[in-house]
Amino acid sequence: MRLPRMIAVALAGAAVVAPAAACSSDEPAPGRNPQAAVASPTPTPTPEPTHPFTGLPGAARRPVLTAKIENTSAGKPQLGLKSADIVYVTQVEAGLTRLIAVFSSKIPAKIGPVRSARISDLHLAPQFGRPAFAYSGAQTKMLPFIAEASLFDVSDSRAPGAYFRQPGRYAPYNLFADTRKLLAAAPKASRASDIGLTFGDAPAEGGTPRKTYSVRYPAARFTFGWSEKAGKWLIWQDGEKDMAAEGGQLGAPTIVVQYTRTERSQFHDKNQSYTPLVHTTGRGRAVVLRDGKAFKARWSRAKEKDGTVFTTESGEPMNFAPGQVWIVLAAPRPVTP
Repeated sequence: MRLPRMIAVALAGAAVVAPAAACSSDEPAPGRNPQAAVASPTPTPTPEPTHPFTGLPGAARRPVLTAKIENTSAGKPQLGLKSADIVYVTQVEAGLTRLIAVFSSKIPAKIGPVRSARISDLHLAPQFGRPAFAYSGAQTKMLPFIAEASLFDVSDSRAPGAYFRQPGRYAPYNLFADTRKLLAAAPKASRASDIGLTFGDAPAEGGTPRKTYSVRYPAARFTFGWSEKAGKWLIWQDGEKDMAAEGGQLGAPTIVVQYTRTERSQFHDKNQSYTPLVHTTGRGRAVVLRDGKAFKARWSRAKEKDGTVFTTESGEPMNFAPGQVWIVLAAPRPVTP
């Protein structure tokens, strides 16, 4: 009785081994790569995340630091602007302009000259969450508005240890700040997130070749000139090259001229010159300069906590060139100081 059982087991073992033997006898044809049959397709690499403020590769989402920077000849050259992700140009009293520099992907060690805040700054801040906001002073009746604004106050009165007087310059144009200390004073500052900007190829149609484009304020004039060699729009102000303290002329791959309703606010300076209120919510027209062309565009921002969306006139996303962006907030017509 045991012999048939042994035969059955042997037959079963043969049935298991037979397919393996068949596989081992499958020799590749002459000239064929023996690994070809088992090679797996190369996986498609996952694109590296880009920064929402610049469109450049970099997944780091550092805290957002904003700063009010002087923009008259007395305060130039400014320090730190070359590292900013976004630079806003806004009108202030007497038809002059100041800058709001936004830092996140790159944060320079020092920035300045730092100057006083304006009411329009508070309306721009919420799209960044609660950024750290560096400034030096404000009109007394504006202080309650700053206290309620969507930002962390790291002014020279709130974080005095972060500020210093730069040798070789004179007050009030010599106040500079240490960015590490500014951010240390705002440990809960919001990190960079989507604010509506899109980056990529320029629209296939609609761009007009331009070598220069100018924007006038009542007491200031900007000219942006395309440099093929630099791959950016170089900046002139009031007929002079806009130079950086770090060296070289300021410029950016994308310049946005955002036409916004601008009116008198309830605030004014000591000379009774009114403070403009720049409305950055709503919708309007814009001109986007990139790649040596000017594109007519539209902008919209429904609420202050929303980012600003730029589209072509046909409603498609208006892509910016990757890199720094300057957004020039200009009235449709010059506003008298």
